[in-house]
Amino acid sequence: MIAYLGMYDRPETAVANDAFWKAIQAELGHGPDHLTRDADVWDIWRSPDLLLAQTCGMPYRTRLYSEVQLVGTPDYGLPDCPPGHYNSVILAHKDRQGSSLASFDGQRFAYNEALSQSGWAAPVMHMREQRLMPGELVETGSHRQSAQAVAEGQADFASLDALTWLLIQRYDNFASDLVEITRTEPTPALPFITSKTTVSKRLLDAMAAAAAKLTEKDRETLHLKSVISLPAAEYLAVPTPLGPTLMMRQGRSALT
Repeated sequence: MIAYLGMYDRPETAVANDAFWKAIQAELGHGPDHLTRDADVWDIWRSPDLLLAQTCGMPYRTRLYSEVQLVGTPDYGLPDCPPGHYNSVILAHKDRQGSSLASFDGQRFAYNEALSQSGWAAPVMHMREQRLMPGELVETGSHRQSAQAVAEGQADFASLDALTWLLIQRYDNFASDLVEITRTEPTPALPFITSKTTVSKRLLDAMAAAAAKLTEKDRETLHLKSVISLPAAEYLAVPTPLGPTLMMRQGRSALT
């Protein structure tokens, strides 16, 4: 069986993530002794042995919806977001303090990957509403690397989810070289999923109970308030923009 909580897993949060999994395992009465950390996420998400994993909203609605079950949604208590929701923070170098989003029209944009809700879909849809679009695209592989690319001048702006930004501000020195330009509208937070053969209701109950039993320190490290139930329809209703290749090929016509 596989358990994966890697979406916000970094050295500083690993112990708290392990504690969360151990609490879930205790509530369930079964499951692997350790979290999986060294496998391809798509292999994890699609494995018939998947007991529990966290994915992103965009992969869930575009590829995984028919292959997995939705278990629940974390509530991270993020500012200006309803329970179980999050949003994207659009960042720039501190030299651009006070700049409008419009001033980044056609400029270099760092994003983690094309199937990221917070790194690609949310900012592109947000810009499109204002008839703006990025220029040169810099694919980085992770939110942290996107932020670092902006801090080091390799890109003009980037988008990352609000919880990742909080973690970067807490743990990474380069955060002091970044400023927030704007935020996107909230969408459902990164969902927890399981395989089609798992009894998902029991998992949700176990996760909710485990979250409530975490120590205050672990809960604060993970920013985890609770695990709640949101309908799959809320995830599926989120709009999906063109991918980077098609958008660059279409240029400004993609805004129509």
